[in-house]
Amino acid sequence: MQNTVDELLGECAVIHGHICPGQLLGVRMALAGCELIGVEDPKGADRKKLIVWVEIDRCVTDAISAVTGARIGRRSLKVVDYGKVAATFLNQETRVAFRIVARDESRALADALHPEVASKKDRQMLAYREASNEQLFKFESVNVELSKFDHPGKPLTRVSCAKCAEGINDGRELRGSDGSMLCKPCAEGGYYQVV
Repeated sequence: MQNTVDELLGECAVIHGHICPGQLLGVRMALAGCELIGVEDPKGADRKKLIVWVEIDRCVTDAISAVTGARIGRRSLKVVDYGKVAATFLNQETRVAFRIVARDESRALADALHPEVASKKDRQMLAYREASNEQLFKFESVNVELSKFDHPGKPLTRVSCAKCAEGINDGRELRGSDGSMLCKPCAEGGYYQVV
């Protein structure tokens, strides 16, 4: 990647609204992930190679999206909210995948490296710039099973829910006890309740 960390943080600020330690970790994580899987131009020539799973719905996710160009709407960014500052990067072409996790020790590292700085945020910003990738992250080579329904592109299937009649894309329907096709909220309950 040609862009510097500062340039990428500038792009993050536009998307996220401000710069914070999570944004810096996300930039560093995205750069490391792309390098590990051999994606040099994630927003250009390599765009269709990259799929990223993020494990948290916080600042780091916006930064990873800004750096890689991975987007939920393009199905190249998947959110699996485990509440962890972690992401998995997959090169669809080579099947090489790495999961990267922010080390909890990096917070203590920030305090140790810059005790003279009063602000916790400022200590973290300095340390997250200076620390090596190995000090900030744990790296795991992983295998990722990607269903045919999870690939970027147009929906492969579409059915209507037998109960609410809403459309369901890409095999997300469930079979009811009577064999009918149901959406997950009708079959299992959802995050919302109609009033």
